[in-house]
Amino acid sequence: MKAGFQHPFPVASRSMERGKVVSAREAVRLIRPGNTVATGGFVGIGFAEEIAIALEQLFVESKDADGDGPRDLTLIYAGGQGDGKGKGLNHFAHQGLVRRVIGGHWGLVPGLQKLAIDGVIEAYNLPQGVISHLFRDIAAGRPGHLSKVGLGTFVDPRNGGGKLNAKTTEDLVSLISIAGEPCLLYRTLPVDVAIVRGTTADASGNITMEKEALTLEALSIAMAARNSGGIVIVQVERLADSNTLNPRQVKIPGIMVDCVVIAKPENHWQTFAEPYSAAFSSELRVAASSVASLPMNERKIIARRAAFELMANSVVNLGIGMPEGIASVANEEQVIDLFTMTTEPGVIGGIPAGGLNFGAATNTQAIIDQPYQFDFYDGGGLDIAFLGLAQADREGNLNVSKFGPKLAGAGGFINISQSAKKVVFVGTFNAGKLDIAIEDGRLKILREGTCRKFVEAVEHRTFSGRYASERAQPVLYITERCVFTLTPDGLALTEVAPGIDIERDIVAQMGFRPVMDTPPRLMDDRIFSAAPMGLRSVLLRLKLSERFSYDEAKNMFFINFEGHEVATPDDVHAIRREVESKLDGLTTKPHAVVNYDHFSIRPDVLDEYSTMVAGLVSRFYSDVTRYTTSSFLRMKLGAALQRRGVSAYINESPEEAEGA
Repeated sequence: MKAGFQHPFPVASRSMERGKVVSAREAVRLIRPGNTVATGGFVGIGFAEEIAIALEQLFVESKDADGDGPRDLTLIYAGGQGDGKGKGLNHFAHQGLVRRVIGGHWGLVPGLQKLAIDGVIEAYNLPQGVISHLFRDIAAGRPGHLSKVGLGTFVDPRNGGGKLNAKTTEDLVSLISIAGEPCLLYRTLPVDVAIVRGTTADASGNITMEKEALTLEALSIAMAARNSGGIVIVQVERLADSNTLNPRQVKIPGIMVDCVVIAKPENHWQTFAEPYSAAFSSELRVAASSVASLPMNERKIIARRAAFELMANSVVNLGIGMPEGIASVANEEQVIDLFTMTTEPGVIGGIPAGGLNFGAATNTQAIIDQPYQFDFYDGGGLDIAFLGLAQADREGNLNVSKFGPKLAGAGGFINISQSAKKVVFVGTFNAGKLDIAIEDGRLKILREGTCRKFVEAVEHRTFSGRYASERAQPVLYITERCVFTLTPDGLALTEVAPGIDIERDIVAQMGFRPVMDTPPRLMDDRIFSAAPMGLRSVLLRLKLSERFSYDEAKNMFFINFEGHEVATPDDVHAIRREVESKLDGLTTKPHAVVNYDHFSIRPDVLDEYSTMVAGLVSRFYSDVTRYTTSSFLRMKLGAALQRRGVSAYINESPEEAEGA
């Protein structure tokens, strides 16, 4: 137990179960001056809003009076907890209420930001995953958390140790060596008060989370406070009788809970944007078609180019903001089933939500506690991560955490970007009033952004290009007009959008000249067309030979052109050769079935393709059944085949084709 801290209840009274249900006002009166308070939550998910409101009110009413009211607190939290306005940890943003803040993300708490920037409080920004792990280390009585996460960034003691202003002087991070390898040791500290949230509590204080979108690190925080000799306050929306909860659904055992607060409905929304979604709690699954498509703008161009980096059977992380568009493109291209999307607060599988719903997801496979998700991430479980691009420099360093007086914080960015096998940063080339257009498949800059993103040296190093290069980590930087790749010599320009002038639209808009040892290639022109890109074929990487199969028993020849593109005469000849190799020598002509779903063909090779098909039909097939869901392709390809004297009818579905 922390010296000088007296538990508010005698130990024997822990068995006085019904005494655990108290008002929010009664609960926050237990918080003493100088206490260390740990809060759970992610944006608005799992945040105990009722308790935060009561704490703020108590401080405002008692700040000028002598007594033991809450003041001079140390606040520690992992994920960002706020709405960017007045909710969440913004209730703590009072001079005198907090003395020190150790946070993973600051972007959603402008009130606390101002106290930090003005030097009123001591302020630290540590990686979100590290803080979530610190709660477990505190619970286990360990002196610190040992990790390589943060090396080379602003969290590294050689670059400031996560301190955010001159008032902050105490070192919480140390550089040490293990077997000759540099590591960071993050110091633990006792937790006096845990403030977390659940759905249902029984009279013994057992907590379930059946209606919560995430489970987060609520158990770890509660355990940290309990084993520090502190108190645990839990906000719920309803109360059950003793011995009625399913023990497998209990996320926080009652032996760790001191106070249960039943919240008003308006202070217990599932997220800060959604009172309750059955889809977010996995009560039901939603149709994938309900995910909105993006309009054809710079965000969609970036998301489309980034989607080409996806890999089948991979585990993916999508960050907040610009990366959210990749989920929309993946759904639109019908490839979302080929990989597993995850988000750092514990979501595995499904489709991540955005905005103030970020952190929640629909159609998930599993929801695990946030510390375990970061175990998985830090250990290399992520195949690829897509993260926002706010500011980059010559060395490939990235800044998403601090811009002059604006303090965003790193969140899970450091853990994710440093640990993923491959990382892709996505964002517009410039910020502020950028306006673009797409004309005839070419990108046109109508108005440049007012703020440069590619600068000589970033202001705050959230990602170390040098550290990534030393570890041979593949890194891409994707914008609407070009793509950069990280090399040992820094950022190299490797792709340019059609219609973009390299010197005028790229180099002149940067604070340095990128590496250009070889001429950059054009970005795939499918990105700039409204038509589907055929991404499924790209991700599955089917060889042409794998698209043809002959069933001897049924004497049927199957051709799978789903997602395939015929762009050149060579593509046409390659198809003819494959058919010849499969069917030459057959004495009985088979029936052919052709899947044209998401098939695309360039107009300038349509005639050559239809001529080739007519020749194959006369030489090898007894008859042909074709199908596609695209009415445009049925019309276009059907007309071309009809001109060659081939049956022009194309079915609308596999079921119709099978019936035929």
